[in-house]
Amino acid sequence: MSLPATPARRDPVEEVSQRGNGSPTAALTAAVVGFFVITLDALVVNVALPTIRDDLGGGVTGLQWVMDGYTLMFAALLLSSGSLSDRVGARQAYAAGFALFIAASAVCGLAPSLAALVVARLVQGLGAALMLPASMALIREAYPDQAKRARAISIWAMGGAVASAAGPVAGGFLTELSWRAIFFINLPVGVLALFLFSRIARSPRQDAPLDWTGQITAVVAMGGLTYGVIEAGADGFATARVLVALALAAVALAVFLMAQARGQHPMVPLDLFRSRTVVIPLIGGFAFTVGFYGLVFLLSLYFQEERGLTSLGTGLTFLPMTIVTAFMNLVAARAAQRFGVRVPLAGGLFLMAVGLLVLCAVPASTATWLMSLLMVPVGAGGALAVPSLTTVLLDSVPAERAGTASGVLNTFRQMGGALAVAVYGVLIARTGVLHGMRVSLLISTALLLAVALAGAVLLKPAARKQL
Repeated sequence: MSLPATPARRDPVEEVSQRGNGSPTAALTAAVVGFFVITLDALVVNVALPTIRDDLGGGVTGLQWVMDGYTLMFAALLLSSGSLSDRVGARQAYAAGFALFIAASAVCGLAPSLAALVVARLVQGLGAALMLPASMALIREAYPDQAKRARAISIWAMGGAVASAAGPVAGGFLTELSWRAIFFINLPVGVLALFLFSRIARSPRQDAPLDWTGQITAVVAMGGLTYGVIEAGADGFATARVLVALALAAVALAVFLMAQARGQHPMVPLDLFRSRTVVIPLIGGFAFTVGFYGLVFLLSLYFQEERGLTSLGTGLTFLPMTIVTAFMNLVAARAAQRFGVRVPLAGGLFLMAVGLLVLCAVPASTATWLMSLLMVPVGAGGALAVPSLTTVLLDSVPAERAGTASGVLNTFRQMGGALAVAVYGVLIARTGVLHGMRVSLLISTALLLAVALAGAVLLKPAARKQL
């Protein structure tokens, strides 16, 4: 998320406001709509995976790439997309990213093969990476007043939270029509966006350096790791291409770290990681996404493969969690105001862990409706923790680094989702759906418990700040 601040130059927010920035409502609506579809498309596909396989072929590995093609590109390019947004202007970057996202959605809906669908999902992720930081910059330009901007950002965040919770349910309904409908639904959104863009003034451009070495090595490192893990599920870790991919990822990571340590304009300043109030939210964001994305991926396959539910029936099992999650997003702010951010952060992650552990422990004969209710603590805990994760992080960095810190947090979150699908897909492929699901849920539980404990113990009471 790009929050540009260049002290040596004229403030672009002031520059935009002086010449007229079009309609603030249009800018906010465009930002919310974009964030909604970005988040929705990360999760809406889960319920449709068995139907896609029946239509286009491919095993678990192919389905993993349908999911991870999007989140991988999204995560890898988020690190530099904020700087790119500053260079070309927020509105211009957002419009270009939205156009790319909608075009890729159309190709996804028309995909004649699994390979074509995966390639289109990669392009979707590229568009999403361009859109996310630009959407935040649009809000900053449209609302120069800090109080109004804070309210606008809360509305923007609510759009993503609702999309995250509603993704599996929407996927179930749309897949009953056709799995292609989950992509075609983005097309009318594109028409709305075109209308909104016509009411938003062009954004100013800024001199923002791009770290090409860091960006290229980040893509290679994340891509190599994800490819190696996914393909290991089909061929084993000892095969040549898996070993080469993992070795390439390791080398790219080493080069990336050197570039960040020695470069003049690093995407990820390594001194950020010296503060535990930065590290804990980053790992917490990663753990949350592993737990939540992993759960949706696993149960979407389990309910259809093992219990024979339809895509609609599977989507409806997520409905109680969706409703409670939407409500908890309202409760989270009040909890942070009353108890400080440490309590909802640690408590929310702990509640997620408990919910996952219970789901792991219930017998295979457990009624579907009961499993649906047992998912509620997972969604509620995540909705309670995520706003506090963001607050702790942004309170821990200078204002001029807010955009960088937000970008790193979102990268950690998206990479958590990509690795959850990759690793858990391997476990399912190797051990079967039920056993693989239980082992995967245990991994998520352990990770969430560890971060919850770290947040409770290591975050000082001084870090408790009101939202």
